[in-house]
Amino acid sequence: MMMMKNNNNNLLSKIASGNGHGEESPYFDGWKAYDSDPFHTTNNPHGVIQMGLAENQLSFDLVRDWVKRNQSASICTIEGVDEFKDIAIFQDYHGLPEFRNAVANFMEKVRGNKASFDPNRIVMSGGATGAHETVAFCLANPGEAFLVPIPYYPGFDRDLRWRTGVQLLPIHCESSNGFKVTREAMEKAYEKAQEDNIRVKGMLITNPSNPLGTILDRDTLRTIVRFINEKNIHLIADEIYAATVFSKPSFVSISEIIEEEEQNKIECNKDLIHIIYSLSKDMGFPGFRVGIIYSYNDEVVNCARKMSSFGLVSTQTQHLIAAMLSDDMFVNHFLSESARRLAIRHKLFTNGLSQVGIECLQSNAGLFLWMDLHKLLKNQTNEAEMELWRVIIHDVKLNVSPGSSFHCPEPGWFRVCIANMDDHTMKVALTRIRSFVMKNKELTLVVPNKKKCWQSDLKLRLSLSRSRRFEHDFMMSPHSPMPHSPLVQARN
Repeated sequence: MMMMKNNNNNLLSKIASGNGHGEESPYFDGWKAYDSDPFHTTNNPHGVIQMGLAENQLSFDLVRDWVKRNQSASICTIEGVDEFKDIAIFQDYHGLPEFRNAVANFMEKVRGNKASFDPNRIVMSGGATGAHETVAFCLANPGEAFLVPIPYYPGFDRDLRWRTGVQLLPIHCESSNGFKVTREAMEKAYEKAQEDNIRVKGMLITNPSNPLGTILDRDTLRTIVRFINEKNIHLIADEIYAATVFSKPSFVSISEIIEEEEQNKIECNKDLIHIIYSLSKDMGFPGFRVGIIYSYNDEVVNCARKMSSFGLVSTQTQHLIAAMLSDDMFVNHFLSESARRLAIRHKLFTNGLSQVGIECLQSNAGLFLWMDLHKLLKNQTNEAEMELWRVIIHDVKLNVSPGSSFHCPEPGWFRVCIANMDDHTMKVALTRIRSFVMKNKELTLVVPNKKKCWQSDLKLRLSLSRSRRFEHDFMMSPHSPMPHSPLVQARN
């Protein structure tokens, strides 16, 4: 059997027989654990809860209501069937004009109308995944590289590297300053690439950050723009979480910085700037595969548009999205209400964790938390992090993503997605985490001497008291887990 497999690999390309997709990463292993034992409130209450998927499901009722009121937006309804033929046969890779206009307008709204977007520069792609790969093909040759601040989204290893042959080189960021991107760190990464004889073609940033849930402030963005201009390298700005900012400070787009630089007559080569956007996170439509490339470089726009033939957005989807995003009243209400709900979910989760001594990186955006569990590690290594992660997956039954899969240089961080579940599942997940942490504290509490005994005992009793009050509040809620829930059993 092994010989047969080896012979088969010889018949295939390196891409087909290799592991460039990264599917063996713990990031994807967690998904497999969930898929084999998915949580369900009644059918499988002991199953794994999916907290590794960054989806925005908190405002689907608003979308559902809009669809009910605007059935002509779909060509598969009585109200919209008259446009079926024209939409079905449309195949221009520029996209429907009304779609490009609506997307450009939506991008402006999301950015507080502080930047303008030309619909003629809108290039569509099959989700942000396809958009990233297309831009990588346009900007770099195999073996060349992009600098990326770490930690970063594990899917970038697939999106930008797998089929393009491009390298991703880390810009080291540290928790001591909130993982901020500094000029010193960028310079070190660039110099290291030169020492290794690797040509750097650009820098990739995510703003807001996945997995951190933080935004890049104006000064940091200016520093980045100055850096890429001095080095004459490209800047790819992934802004797919732009509308998930739920509290101050406000989101600042790279497009706003570009226009600001122009007004101040500061030299900035706009040909180096490219934005990746989608509707997967801000609207919660990952299944629609609406990815957007917005480049200030004419040649990149032309090339990317030709390459988009390999991953177009269906005209049926374009037609629906154009109608939805053109409804200003709906868009304004959706954006404000979505941010409000994200803020509530974020506060509930972070408060619940802090009551048992678990802290998260301070954040104000995204669909996740960057949770710090380094105190629960047996030692401060990636191996210990993976050991803890396996316990959380298989015993606590939560699919959270370990920081090492995001190339985080410090062990003990975990990304926890909080917007892809209903209120009841969220409460079950949070109580599981809290119960696990409290049980771990009881087992590992070390008292060095009698003098500190009362201090440790008091701290534990106070923590337990807060935990019980919190869980009592949950139990009094109409959505609380019942006594037969795995939460109760998890304490035993």
